[in-house]
Amino acid sequence: MINHDFIKEKQDLTYLEWDKARESSGTGGSFLKAYELVDGKKIYYKLSAYDPINGITGRECFNELIVSRFLDILNVRHLNYQLIHGDVLLSGKTYDTFLCASADFKEKGDRKITLEDVYALEKEDNETILSFCERMGWLSYIYQMIVIDFLIINRDRHGANIEIIDHNGHKEPAPFFDHGLSLIFSCHDEQSINDFDPMADLPVQSYFGSRSLFTNLKLIPADQLPVFRRLDPSDKDYLFQDLYPYLPAAYIEKIWQILFERWSYYESLRNRQ
Repeated sequence: MINHDFIKEKQDLTYLEWDKARESSGTGGSFLKAYELVDGKKIYYKLSAYDPINGITGRECFNELIVSRFLDILNVRHLNYQLIHGDVLLSGKTYDTFLCASADFKEKGDRKITLEDVYALEKEDNETILSFCERMGWLSYIYQMIVIDFLIINRDRHGANIEIIDHNGHKEPAPFFDHGLSLIFSCHDEQSINDFDPMADLPVQSYFGSRSLFTNLKLIPADQLPVFRRLDPSDKDYLFQDLYPYLPAAYIEKIWQILFERWSYYESLRNRQ
């Protein structure tokens, strides 16, 4: 497969106006977002972690692209991200950086609402979030999300990171999105990358589960564990195509180790059932 999701030639994006996005507890810096209209369609932009002293220091935008490609491989419906090399202007200073862009997944006339808001408005008495999703016909979507979050070590699946699209009264889950705070986004030096345990059970935010990704897998009945397209060693080339000059080799190798080892663990779990 050939990727067309990385614009390496530097773009002038200094005209974009950035707003601070919702922060998650335990994450450092601010995550800035912007948008523009292109041919009547909204294009959203995100930056990696930024602070006024150190500048843009994170690799969350690279993670968005890698996870987007990973979900391509698994054949999971998701928001496509494009990585862009560009100049951006923040607090009067120009930064040469990488950012990610995505198109609005809403069509004209659609309305989007977070799952936590839909649940608050429409749940029945004593109805759990999972039983509510079952009644709405969204349970297989949630089970897929639980597994994907386990595979990529997603730390940030709060209720606003799950959206529902309302098509004139017909509601359906949006494509999976927002995976920057996953993998080894918190590792900023080679020692921390090398020390990272690919099978770590780090504390996470999960709207419909616990703070343990392993425990959350147990929310899925054994006979309903999602089946995905197989992850093969040859997929590594597609995942990291064109990224080697921009990421440390240790970073790429650790991400591949995480994805392959956790995929293998999940497949062994599913095949035991």
